[in-house]
Amino acid sequence: MTGRSSYAVPVPKGYRLGPWEVREPLGSGAFATVYAARLAEEHDPEPPRRAALKFLPTGTRTPRQLRHLRELAEREVELLARLRAPRLIRMYDTLTVDDPDHPELDGATVIVLERAEGSLDAVLDHDPKPESGPALLAQICEGLHQLHHAGWVHGDLKPANVLLMKDGSVRLADFNMAAELQGTHAYAPAFATPDYTPPELLWPEIDERGTRVRPTADIWAFGVLAHVVLTGSFPLPGGSTEARTDAATRYARGTEELRLSPGLPEAWREIVRDCLAPTHPERVARVPDAGALLRRVEEAAGASPSARLPRLRPRRWRRPVLIAALVTVAMLGGTAVTYALRDEPPAATAAPAGCQKPVVYEDEKYGRGYTAGQSDSWDFTIKQGDGGSQVREAQCLLRYLHGIAEVGETDSDFGPLTHAAVVTFQKRAGLDADGVVEARTWSALRKAGEV
Repeated sequence: MTGRSSYAVPVPKGYRLGPWEVREPLGSGAFATVYAARLAEEHDPEPPRRAALKFLPTGTRTPRQLRHLRELAEREVELLARLRAPRLIRMYDTLTVDDPDHPELDGATVIVLERAEGSLDAVLDHDPKPESGPALLAQICEGLHQLHHAGWVHGDLKPANVLLMKDGSVRLADFNMAAELQGTHAYAPAFATPDYTPPELLWPEIDERGTRVRPTADIWAFGVLAHVVLTGSFPLPGGSTEARTDAATRYARGTEELRLSPGLPEAWREIVRDCLAPTHPERVARVPDAGALLRRVEEAAGASPSARLPRLRPRRWRRPVLIAALVTVAMLGGTAVTYALRDEPPAATAAPAGCQKPVVYEDEKYGRGYTAGQSDSWDFTIKQGDGGSQVREAQCLLRYLHGIAEVGETDSDFGPLTHAAVVTFQKRAGLDADGVVEARTWSALRKAGEV
């Protein structure tokens, strides 16, 4: 074991699963952990000798959490099992852990994935405007075209979900939010990453099938991504996700202008502007489909359809991140937001960096209460030493809704400051002051029954 307790699915180093031997952890969040793996025995030429194993604890959660986890896993598995394209990450196998001697692992779903060298997120962390940006974008757009041509919408295109292989080529990954088109629409879970979400989906209508999305949602996300890669900045004003989300809403209403960076190359300016048309009808009029967009992007990038990037050297990165993008944001948390929201909270100070402004959410089991980005944690227990999106949710509610600034940074890390802030809140609320956030503390944090 690594000695850390914050992994969503702790797996001992050397653990055997089928032909695979688990090695070091590559990334973790509230609901999944990805490990490096190697073949422990002679095997056919496919798959290769190394892979990434994504462990989802689909046998060890509450019924409500299990439904969510299984839906996310099923979406990714279904897409990867049906599609094989050069610019999509490859799935080799799916496994289920059968190990009663390890109850924390028993029943877990494991997705065996192609191993990447890093993510675009890590590249941008090292170099906000990489020289290879245009070639990167050409391959990303090619992957988007392959996905749309097969009848799917990605639903969560962003730098963390763009993986870079050993030879420098690009793969799109993380298809937990992907949805197959049913006519002109698809139905996806009510989650997305706000900075890459088009205005029409910031407050969508949701029914029993989820949120209705169209391919133009991915076109918008590509426009934001292109602006970020080529200029190192977002195309809408604001120093926080909340501010940029508000700007996107105003932009769609015609009261805010798109403010493209002066550093955006002229060849890309019209492309980005068209991708970021404020409404779906305007967007589809300017960018009919991903194939048409790809032709324009390849021309702007000066790239052939099969252009490759210079070979990456992860050892030179300040923060090497191997395969971290394989863990979904809804699982890693921090930037995901639930959109089944209503009403505004009472007047309060500005939300801390990294937090969504609390709004009222109606939970079918627990009733109404405030959420700051994660509405599915009413019965999820967190304590000191834990990490993930539920921790950030508690930190944001403590600071923004209850005015306890001593919680520290909203960094998804349940450290001593957060523990002390929880104890302070529990004493104030007349709860057992044990520093553990469980159902009763969540209810008080969300002001359930008061809204």
